[in-house]
Amino acid sequence: MVSEVQKNTSAILRVERLSMKFGGLIAINDLNFEAKRGAITALIGPNGAGKTTVFNCITGFYKPTEGMLTLTRQNGEEYLLERMADFVITKKAKVARTFQNIRLFSGLTVLENLLVAQHNPLMLASGFTVLGLLGFPTYKKAAVDSIEKARFWLEKINLIDRADDPAGDLPYGAQRRLEIARAMCTGPELLCLDEPAAGLNARESAELNKLLLDIRAETGTSILLIEHDMSVVMEISDHVVVLEYGTKISDGTPDTVKNDPKVIAAYLGVEDEEVVEMIEQAEAAGVDDITAAVDLLSTEALHEIVETHPDAKPVELISSAALVTAKPARAKPSAGKLAAKKAPPKASAVTAGIKAGSTSNALAEPRGGKADRLILIKGIGPVNERKLNEHGIFHFDQIAAWKKADVIAAEVYLAFDGRIAREDWIGQAKKLAKESQEKPAPKKTGGPK
Repeated sequence: MVSEVQKNTSAILRVERLSMKFGGLIAINDLNFEAKRGAITALIGPNGAGKTTVFNCITGFYKPTEGMLTLTRQNGEEYLLERMADFVITKKAKVARTFQNIRLFSGLTVLENLLVAQHNPLMLASGFTVLGLLGFPTYKKAAVDSIEKARFWLEKINLIDRADDPAGDLPYGAQRRLEIARAMCTGPELLCLDEPAAGLNARESAELNKLLLDIRAETGTSILLIEHDMSVVMEISDHVVVLEYGTKISDGTPDTVKNDPKVIAAYLGVEDEEVVEMIEQAEAAGVDDITAAVDLLSTEALHEIVETHPDAKPVELISSAALVTAKPARAKPSAGKLAAKKAPPKASAVTAGIKAGSTSNALAEPRGGKADRLILIKGIGPVNERKLNEHGIFHFDQIAAWKKADVIAAEVYLAFDGRIAREDWIGQAKKLAKESQEKPAPKKTGGPK
């Protein structure tokens, strides 16, 4: 039966034109995707991309501003989730979820946590308490069945020996597994997991992977997963959807998504055109896989790569489409090739004079001959830092002082469209400028006592 479910390519969940607005904030913008029956679908993206908001819409915690959420059960029944209350979605549509923060009943035992999840069938069998009080056999049978189901899942998550221990006494990883088992005790057809690997070590993440694959294989349950641990996502997912600022930027198999320049750019907080340089720099640091490059290439790591390869020459940029085509065939660069690459030019090497189209407070050269590290502002990478330097922007206080006309001018040469305001460059620059001014001067040493 499970094999037939897994072969079924029909969608268990269809998300169509989903939008969620909180006043003037657009958390989800015209989102469309499908989760296939019997498949593990991952929903990924940087912090603040809107992933949990999607979950909250699917499970009834939020009512979407626009769009349709259609769940099709295995018996063919269809439910429009956006029209249903949260508890009805769990009961009738058979959708269960876990949360980013563990929400167990810490004072109850491990076994009792799984029995609580079976409250609805137990209450029905008890005639809403009356039949249970009178000892009717229907309730006794339901109680035995619920304990057996709980026992099954405790064995599955290796916690049968701790059934009578308080759930709050379990280690963190065991609590994560218990929360998933509790969700499975509701008999869901769609299991929504919000960052189940958060806080887990490598061994616990491997155990989680096995548990989720077993759930899919043995029960046929479809899984919708939010996760930041790319080792989990890439190993177990059948399909990956990527969000940035509430908008879908990529949708496909794990291999397709992890090599998509838009995805890499979203995780690094830079523009697509910078991705090629970053991959080349990652290779110079000994990273062969793009997924690993995403982990390596934080803003700070990029500076370290540039500083440790001062003789490298800048790589000529190519288009994003060319990157997708060329990447599989590109061999690891040799030591000679790496030596031929140049590092992005430093601020001190910027030629005097201000380019046309610069902002009103552009400078011919950095004050004191030293520029601020503009890439500390989220959204500015090495390429954009160089462009800003070329147009006379070297310091945080310059960006902090920008007016509307300056923002428009900068967006022209940076080829941005509203990103400066969206990422609050001016606010970030004001904070960084203030911090740099507040740094105490180094204490003098030596001299007469």
